[in-house]
Amino acid sequence: MRGAKSAKWVVGTIAVALAATACGGGKSDSDNAGAEVNPAGVLSYQSSEPQHPIQPANVMETGGGRITDALFDGLVDFDAKTGALTNTMAEGITQEDASHYTIKVKKGWTFHNGEAVTAKSFVDAWNWGADAKNAQQNASWFSDIKGYDEVHPEKGDPKAKTMSGLSTPDDYTIKVELSNPAPYWTYKLGYSSFLPLPKVFYTNPKKYGQEPVGNGPYQFVKWNHNKDFLTKTYAKYAGAEKPKNGGVDFKFYTTSEAAYQDTVSNNLDILDQVDPSDMSKYHQDLGKRAVDAPQNSIQTIAVAEYSPTLKGVKDRGKFVKGVSMAIDRATITKTILAGSRTPATGFVPPAVKGYVADACGEACSYNPAKAKQLITEAGGANATVSVLYNADGGHKEWVTAVCANITQNTGLKCEPDSKADFKTALDVRTKKKVQSFYRSGWVQDYPLNANFLKDLYGTTAAGNEGGYSNKTFDELTAKADKATTLDESVKLYGEAEKALYDDMPAIPLWYYKTNAGYSANVKDVTYDTFGVPVFTDVQVLKK
Repeated sequence: MRGAKSAKWVVGTIAVALAATACGGGKSDSDNAGAEVNPAGVLSYQSSEPQHPIQPANVMETGGGRITDALFDGLVDFDAKTGALTNTMAEGITQEDASHYTIKVKKGWTFHNGEAVTAKSFVDAWNWGADAKNAQQNASWFSDIKGYDEVHPEKGDPKAKTMSGLSTPDDYTIKVELSNPAPYWTYKLGYSSFLPLPKVFYTNPKKYGQEPVGNGPYQFVKWNHNKDFLTKTYAKYAGAEKPKNGGVDFKFYTTSEAAYQDTVSNNLDILDQVDPSDMSKYHQDLGKRAVDAPQNSIQTIAVAEYSPTLKGVKDRGKFVKGVSMAIDRATITKTILAGSRTPATGFVPPAVKGYVADACGEACSYNPAKAKQLITEAGGANATVSVLYNADGGHKEWVTAVCANITQNTGLKCEPDSKADFKTALDVRTKKKVQSFYRSGWVQDYPLNANFLKDLYGTTAAGNEGGYSNKTFDELTAKADKATTLDESVKLYGEAEKALYDDMPAIPLWYYKTNAGYSANVKDVTYDTFGVPVFTDVQVLKK
């Protein structure tokens, strides 16, 4: 089964899962026993307008991520049931030592335009994505590879066009040399930055981004901006999981409530998320088609370090800790979110390898008196704060409740800062225009604590949109990356996590579950360990 590989920043109240559990959402055979299947039927799925054109190294949110996952396959993936790392286009990956890898690419795969997928298809894409001149959001994912600093220097123009640590001795072999070895590097290959690209991409990357050509089970048909992104099944798909339907229509919704109502009325086939206002009744409305399954992801309120509010306090670490302790996570998750979330006790979700129980300690506890004391001591008693969020993701209720907590318990004026959709909110974050705090839901890219730590809070990390920098944390993560075994690396990342609670780059709020569902028009709907539907398994029923 195909797992997700580029979920990233999450649009709404549902995010990613990676637990060693079965897929969520039982198959709907019992509801549709004997129903006739339409193999050419196209299923519809709740989505959002991508922030950027579809270029794999520039996708960092669920709107573009879900589409990218459907259009492309990479070298490795994560099993939909267990989350285990599996080979997809990789015939095999051999590690000679800490820094050297040989990757054998499977033969017989083609892009949707008929071009063969070769080792060069991957290496050329990685070099292009790493090149500073191409300004790809996920360029830092290639920073482990030798020669990255030549194509993406901290300052000035690139000194090279290709990374010296990559070579293709033949059409189906990739040789990799790392300058920054990490025991978990093969896990990172499951991220969308490492997908292959066809030759046509380089002739006009901008045009390609509007009409992408991939190598996955679904191929591009039409992108109606702010409406939908239509795909169809790729007849010559070489992967093991052949689609059992005719395509996926990614329908863009401006509110989660509208998507929910469309699902209940059978006008939308698969729901990505249940909005908070319908959380208490969706099992009743959808019956056996309601999904309630475990997953691993986190909702936080991230700090915009550059904002006037944060720069205006004398002790920003104490100030953020005070704000965190003013939030009654237990009550909000129980009431506003109808028990669908678990209060967070750290930055790493429980089923991710490296989770430490109660890592956050006092900073994530509810203590109004201490919260007010810390904010006063930090010199922020007269500050005004806001929480940026996207209105299309079902966040209004809980953001309002969080702001009410902060105001009531500390005296700070807290204002929800609503943006119409996820793309608009992301643009504000990318342009460094956030006034103080912003809602941040992180979708894991691989099942290790490093992805929730270094990839979000490392000084140069692509996911570090708030501008956080902690020298001690960076030094500890570098030490973890030099570990000789995966277990040792995970343990050292646990030590690095402790360094974050002194100044808190974000406020952990809660961990997610998959709360979703589907219409009576489809069957065999399951959700993988990332909380994403296994599209290829879904069957559309004849009407």
